[in-house]
Parts: sequence; structure tokens; C-alpha cells
Amino acid sequence: MRMDRGCSKERRPIALFVSFSGHGGVERMMLNLANALSRIYGPVDLVTVKTRSSFLSGLEGGVHHVSLRTSHTFQSLPELVGYLKARRPAALLAAKDRANQTAVLARIIARVPTRVVLRMGTTTSAALEGASTLRRAAWFYPMRLLYPRADAVIAVSSGVEEDLAATAGVPGHKLHTIPNPVVNDTIHSQAAAPLAHPWFGTTRPPVIVGMGRLTRQKDFPTLLHAFRIVSLRRPSRLVILGEGRDRASLESLASQLGIRADVDFAGFTPNPYPYLKRASVFVLSSIWEGSPNALTEALALGTPVVATDCPSGPREILQDGAVAPLVPMRDPDAMAQAILDMLDHPPDKERLQRAAAPYTVENSARRYLEVLLGKAP
Repeated sequence: MRMDRGCSKERRPIALFVSFSGHGGVERMMLNLANALSRIYGPVDLVTVKTRSSFLSGLEGGVHHVSLRTSHTFQSLPELVGYLKARRPAALLAAKDRANQTAVLARIIARVPTRVVLRMGTTTSAALEGASTLRRAAWFYPMRLLYPRADAVIAVSSGVEEDLAATAGVPGHKLHTIPNPVVNDTIHSQAAAPLAHPWFGTTRPPVIVGMGRLTRQKDFPTLLHAFRIVSLRRPSRLVILGEGRDRASLESLASQLGIRADVDFAGFTPNPYPYLKRASVFVLSSIWEGSPNALTEALALGTPVVATDCPSGPREILQDGAVAPLVPMRDPDAMAQAILDMLDHPPDKERLQRAAAPYTVENSARRYLEVLLGKAP
């Protein structure tokens, strides 16, 4: 275990425990949260299992990076126990299910007074829809055994909170819904960065943007089918940001649909905001979420959006469809019509940005701090 700095003598640190295994929304969110907590509270330890993420270069000076030097979250249990005994943080926040389970077990073994708070960022029952009874039991049993032993569990949306109560058996007094710390002070300056992509320009056809890991959850096949319908009605282009195991099959589907020349699988970019800001419409096509950060970021930049009414998050963010269209999952016709409506009648930019106001980093971090210190109502 490597600790980059010693802890403050005035306050015990707050620890954030997470696997930095890529470039997803959880990693970006935990970076935002760690930096904000260090500003409003003081010493923060970012305790990591993996460190394969460019986001780690964005840590501010008040955040101490503690690498557990393991390749798997469950394997980090002995190291995390040692960390808790040595540092005795005031609170430990875990993110993602394996980290949640490991954090509860580590506190039990270490026998320290550290408050353990878990964060759940997805609707687990929806993610396991269609799974075998055995797989569902293997997933839910550890949750029902360990999650209620935490001091608190944070859900990223009301839908996730309801799911946790039903699937993990977490008592209501331990559940707290807190918006993700998504919108920071730099999002607009990052969005203003030059964008060399040839499709974005004032005289170009409108560009629709999707973003996320190229996996089943994001359901980009529905977006491709919807885009084909849109492109038959008016000239347009589609850019999909992100990488994942489904890339080859998605590229093949775009070719089969006859739209490959107008679809760019642009891959991962550490700064997606110039794309989001310049998009004519951002589309979230997911079949499940928790609270989709990309949707919130697009709103914060004033970009028109269309989202599936998936569990959970989009309905809450878009205020039951009052802010922007919600469409049924796996329905390319409805999605295409909503995209065309947004292209023809863009909504008021300020109204979109107001919908993202609860998701500022500072607002979220203060609410996280209340729960971490046991001061939340």
C-alpha cells in the first residue's frame, strides 16, 4: 500500500474507495467529488484499486492518493483493512458494488469507528433483467447481507433508492438520494476548446451526438436505427463517443443500415464537452441507468436532448418530460420523431441549463459531506 502524503493533524481524512479502471462516469464523478470535498472539508484520501485512468491526473493538491496496488477489488480487502487501521478515516465512501461489499467487510475486520457509506449508481434490478435465477441470487444475496450493515447508502436518483430498498433490503433511514457531482466550474471553458472534427460547422448538416461505453446498456443499435429514419427525412450526421466491446458489431450494423458514411465512431476523448456543446441534439438511448451524467452535462451546456425513459434517472432529470422528450426504450421510431422535433424546434437554452442546476459539484459535495459525517436529516 502506498500513501503519497500524511494526513492532517486537525481532522481525520475522508476516504473515497474506488477502482479507477477506465474513463467512465463513475471515475469522473469520484474525481469531482474528491476535489470538492478537499476544498470544503479538508484532508481527503482517494483510495484506489486500479489506476488505469487519465482522470487521476486531475487530482487537486488537497487529495492524497493511496494506491492499494491490487488488480481486483475483492483482492484488496487485506490492504483496505490495513489502511483503515493505519489511517482511521472519519468516513469511507465506496463506489460500485464490489467496492461497497469490500468496504463493509474491511470495517468489520478492522474494528475501527470509521463510518462506512456506500454509493449505488445504477438500477441493479434493471441491469439483471432476463438473467437466470442463479445469477440474480448470486448478485443480490451479498447485497442483502452486507449493504444494511453500512452506516448509510447513497442513491444517485429516487429510482435507484427504491430499487435498493427492494433488492438489497436497506432500511429507509439509511437511504439518501443525492444528485451526482457532475457540473463543475470548468465545463464551459472545456466546451469552448477548439474542435477539429470536420462535421461541426455553421453550414454543415446537423450533428446528433451519443456518448457512453459501447455496451448493451447504452443500446446504441436503437440509436443507429433511429438515425437512419432521421437521415431519410433530412441530411444529418451521427457521432458516437466512447469505446467498448460492441464497437465492431455497431460498425457492422451501421453498414447494414446504409448509414456508415454518416456515422463516426469517434472513440473515447478525455474532453467530450466541445462535442456536446456543438451537437444539434444529444441522445441518450440507454435501457438502464442510475443518473446519466452525459445527459446532465449536455443540459448544462444548453444542448437539446432526447432520452429514453429508462430506469432510472432520465425522468427525474428531465422533470417527467417537461424539460425535454422522453421516449420508450428500444423504440427507434419514437426516438427518431423526438430527434426531428428537437432539430425543428430547439428548446430554450436557459431552461435546459436550469434543469442541470441541482447537479453542480459543490451542491452535491456538501450533501455527500452531511451523510459522510452523519449529519444528514
